[in-house]
Amino acid sequence: MTLIAPSILSADFGHLALDVQAVEAAGADWIHVDVMDGHFVPNLTMGPLVTVAVRRATRLPVDVHLMTEAPERYLADFVKAGADRITVHQETCPHLHRTLEQIRELGALPGVALNPATPVESLREVLPCLDLVLIMTVNPGFGGQAYIPGSTGKIRRTRDLLEAQGRGEVPVQVDGGVDPVTAPELVRAGATVLVAGSAVFGHPDGPGEGVRSLRSSLSVAPTKEAG
Repeated sequence: MTLIAPSILSADFGHLALDVQAVEAAGADWIHVDVMDGHFVPNLTMGPLVTVAVRRATRLPVDVHLMTEAPERYLADFVKAGADRITVHQETCPHLHRTLEQIRELGALPGVALNPATPVESLREVLPCLDLVLIMTVNPGFGGQAYIPGSTGKIRRTRDLLEAQGRGEVPVQVDGGVDPVTAPELVRAGATVLVAGSAVFGHPDGPGEGVRSLRSSLSVAPTKEAG
């Protein structure tokens, strides 16, 4: 089953708890929290206090994506705030193995994100240590960007690498340009978790309908493509 993880980056922060509860009621699986530091990516977003608010509003797993330099400085704060999963960027972690082990020791599940220009093969040495691979299908920093078409092959290569290394159970998460049009292609390529911000919280009929629309589109993409 494909999981849907609405990104609160696109939510109405004046009604954050209501938006989170709406997507949970509509069948969302995780709540995705995008943390940006204004250095690694050209935007500044939320921190542990927003994560605390999300944790209070939902029973769903809280999935924190740290788009920050030196993410190891913030791991304990986000776990304390209620993060169940923490994903860090390969590009910001010179000691990636150590950082993943630190996340696990703190009690959360570790993941690694790759920017569009970062090759999947860069993860080979840490595959035994991670519980999620996040493929960025836009250049990170802002919501509402268009999907980079060449990302489909990268998703497929990620899934193939995991299966070849005996880690086929590891989720492949996709973030960027995910909507009812692109979602079936992503799932056929091997994605198992879809992060969607604008497509969910920007839906004209509300975030709950955004989740239902995305879920409905997946009925045409039941299996991974061969090759």
